[in-house]
Amino acid sequence: MKREACGSLRGKDAGRKVTLAGWVHRLRDLGSLTFVDLRDESGLVQLVFRELPQARKLSREDVIRVRGTVARREAPNPDLPTGEVEVVVDRLEVLSQTRPLPFSLEEEPPRASEETRLRYRYLDLRRPRMQRNLRLRHRTSMAIRDYLDRQGFIEVETPYLTRSTPEGARDFLVPSRLEPGKFYALPQSPQLFKQTLVISGVERYFQIVRCFRDEDLRADRQPEFTQLDLEMAFLEAPEELFALIEGLLAYVFRETIGVEFDTPFPRLSYDQALSRYGSDKPDLRFGLELVDVTKQFSASEMRLLREAVAAGGRVFALRVPGGAGFSRKELGELEGVAKTYGAKGLLWLARGEELRGPLAKFLPDPEPLWRATGAEPGDLLLLVADAFELAATALGQVRLELGRKLSLIPEGKWCPLWVVDFPLLEWSEEENRWSARHHPFTSPKAEDLPKLMDPSFPTERLGELRANAYDLVLNGVELGGGSIRIHRREVQQRMLEVLGIGPEEAEGRFGFFLRALEYGAPPHGGIALGLDRWVMMLAGEESLREVIAFPKTASGACPLTGAPAEVDPGQLAELGLEVKGD
Repeated sequence: MKREACGSLRGKDAGRKVTLAGWVHRLRDLGSLTFVDLRDESGLVQLVFRELPQARKLSREDVIRVRGTVARREAPNPDLPTGEVEVVVDRLEVLSQTRPLPFSLEEEPPRASEETRLRYRYLDLRRPRMQRNLRLRHRTSMAIRDYLDRQGFIEVETPYLTRSTPEGARDFLVPSRLEPGKFYALPQSPQLFKQTLVISGVERYFQIVRCFRDEDLRADRQPEFTQLDLEMAFLEAPEELFALIEGLLAYVFRETIGVEFDTPFPRLSYDQALSRYGSDKPDLRFGLELVDVTKQFSASEMRLLREAVAAGGRVFALRVPGGAGFSRKELGELEGVAKTYGAKGLLWLARGEELRGPLAKFLPDPEPLWRATGAEPGDLLLLVADAFELAATALGQVRLELGRKLSLIPEGKWCPLWVVDFPLLEWSEEENRWSARHHPFTSPKAEDLPKLMDPSFPTERLGELRANAYDLVLNGVELGGGSIRIHRREVQQRMLEVLGIGPEEAEGRFGFFLRALEYGAPPHGGIALGLDRWVMMLAGEESLREVIAFPKTASGACPLTGAPAEVDPGQLAELGLEVKGD
């Protein structure tokens, strides 16, 4: 079926005989004339039917093939690349007819529910916006491969069927038919395999890889997702990797959407990011920075503040210029945001001719607070007092809500940064033990390594240790994270021990990797960047599902195929499994 591309025809083609094939996009029946916009992946072109009455029987999304002559249009369409021409058809062949459509493919945004769109995904993907997103994703992947190839990286595929390892989420398990009672796990990431590749002498590895995590879903999460995975040998500090990834990000944005980035990107420590923006993935596109005013309230007569400070907590303030006129309803909505993120409440103080707010009577001399926050007449101060991370995070979410509410976030602005020096460990109240903040294979900062290795170092102080880890953040979205890895067995063994994984369990779960560390493992490090999230930002979408061809719903279901679904009892019997009732 030799044919021309619909979107390729121009004025210079006038007089040519062409064969086209595609989908009927629109029809206009004028009696003696029928006009059809024909669509293929290259674009649209107008067809004119003069002596072919069967054209009047066509429906939108029928698949047709036509032969005709390219002619210049009497009334060109400047909004269409092919708008100078039309094709006068002398032969029509209907290749496939369609049923009535369950929703319009032209509405933007579509009125159809997401459930309906995903059930008929083969129709939804025909929409220009979805076609654009798929092509953008393709160009992004190609740009990544091109850039990394020129930087000396090679792409190596790692297994999908592996064993369960702790990476912070539940594994998807796959039963083994050949060894009843045993299971594979789908990888949450290729972490151990990529480190093993570096030990194997693959000094610069990358992979655009599918990963799987059985966790609760959100707009920016899927149970199966794609990431750019990358590892480098002889990497002892992250500066070389930072330069590489900054160059990659700049190259991909330039090649896909024509945006230029300035490098190097700014860096903030984890503590700085929380203290100034209330987030470990701060959005730098607008101001409204938090201010630590703990000192100003260390002797406050207000019980909430006094107790928070006495317990070692912090008091953070957020200045809202011109916000003194906020209504009680608006303040209540902001307090609801703070409470959603664990705050006991949201205190406020409006600076006008008189002080207003719950703090006013507890603040006989407000001048130190004005100096600390820069608050001026007409401004509003919002405050949260609690443990450091909780207080900063709750007020940080209020900051983001104000950024949206007050239209402070500019369109088309890109603000990347690195967040570094994360805690190595965090205490899990649920499991009553320390857990890895990043993953168990992340090395501590060099100055904290002796503390980790010292069995006499107080267990309750392990939270003070800092990780040689880093996150890449763009416009308040974490694109990915990585770390310098542990490359000595004794350090890895000690790290597992601190996490409550004893020698026997460590051998059973990680024995192959621990042994590999004994055979000349170079210092190494890497990063993983979420490709779905990256393309979502390039496309200007709000949900990952708009840039994935066949995504799952928020409940993890696939409306197109009906997965997950029951399986034949014979399949379960062959695997030695049975399904128990509720």
